[in-house]
Amino acid sequence: MNTPEIEQAQTEIIDQFDGLDEWLDRYAVIIDMGNELEPLPDNLKTPSRRIEGCQSNVWIDSTLNADGTVTFRADSDALIVKGIIAMLLHVLSGRRPADILDADLHFIGDLGIDTHLSPTRSNGLLAMLKNIKATAAAYAGGAK
Repeated sequence: MNTPEIEQAQTEIIDQFDGLDEWLDRYAVIIDMGNELEPLPDNLKTPSRRIEGCQSNVWIDSTLNADGTVTFRADSDALIVKGIIAMLLHVLSGRRPADILDADLHFIGDLGIDTHLSPTRSNGLLAMLKNIKATAAAYAGGAK
């Protein structure tokens, strides 16, 4: 069950694609989202933050905030992947670990992103999601 904030964040993403039927236009929006993502500092692009299973280089950093929410920061050297991670962070960063774990990320299927990615990019998307959820689980259990 999504919190109202997670549902609202997904609606905001879906609205950005409203009226875009051509996938070249949709890819342009995804790339624009990635370009708006604040770059991850080079000193945080470490092997421990690199996501295994992605064809491109992807790094995700996280911080457990005093209010119990998790802030994620990420970067990638591939434009489409950077856009996808920007969408994931828009929905999941700043949320409580339990809410991240319970999140139903329907925007991916609603927009058809999952069916328009290459198999290696689909694997990368799953690897990014798995990492974010594992991080949330670790914070929820007090392990991080």
